[in-house]
Amino acid sequence: MTQTVIPCRVALVGGGRMGAGIAQVFATLGSVVVIAEAGDRRAAFDRVATGLRRAGERGKLGNLDVEDILARVTTVGAPTDLPSDFDLVVEAVPEDPALKADVLAAVDKTVDSQAVIASNTSSLSITELGAVLADPGRFLGMHFFNPVPASALVEIVRAPATADTVVTRAQGWVAALGKAEVVVNDSPGFATSRLGVCLGLEAIRMVEEGVADADAIDRAMELGYRHPMGPLRSTDLVGLDVRLAIAEHLAATLGPRFEPPKLLRDKVARGELGRKSGQGFFTWNTAMAGAPR
Repeated sequence: MTQTVIPCRVALVGGGRMGAGIAQVFATLGSVVVIAEAGDRRAAFDRVATGLRRAGERGKLGNLDVEDILARVTTVGAPTDLPSDFDLVVEAVPEDPALKADVLAAVDKTVDSQAVIASNTSSLSITELGAVLADPGRFLGMHFFNPVPASALVEIVRAPATADTVVTRAQGWVAALGKAEVVVNDSPGFATSRLGVCLGLEAIRMVEEGVADADAIDRAMELGYRHPMGPLRSTDLVGLDVRLAIAEHLAATLGPRFEPPKLLRDKVARGELGRKSGQGFFTWNTAMAGAPR
């Protein structure tokens, strides 16, 4: 049985697209949210504000007032600047194992011992990341998907050391957010990234080999297999640099079937990172909330 445990006190470490999205959904449900952002704190707050205003314009907030929700969101600088009294702390910094380990170690020393600590990593080992904590039993993966407010799924990743009660608490938060959860055991790429990257890399190879253009490949998967979004638009949405990093990690841990295609490496080298740069496998109109053109 899961329990609904909203509102609660939630901290996000990392105020980029993912961290801001997670902050937005918890604040909307009534949680007090603090974002620790070592870079531009104002930009992190503005991402939450922009997401909320767009949700309001689309009628997704009901009778809730954007400013009332934003009043529950504050920012600090380093993780060590966080208060200690949180129910949940989610690390959402870039997919760099050393950076994540440093952040998690700082969080572990800062927040109270009863807080659940989670990583939003999409592929890195929860077991290895949790090794920096004094009590790895309070640590797990909570893999949210982009865009967080619209995505229905959270992948909960348990390591061998993760306590059952911690998994249960995470399930309760996911349910309270109106999302579905799948619980998977710690393994390279978990379930979602492993399968999603496999499909995305093969689609990139097909473009590279001239089998079909990106639009045709995506339409084939959307119409023929009822995928809501084709693998190349999905790659653009995730970010080609993010997908490359995950593929490199999976190739190192699972073997050469995950070796990134040259086309992916070339696009990342040129700065064609997908929606966030305006160009990936498609050209994106970032002024129109990410609509491809």
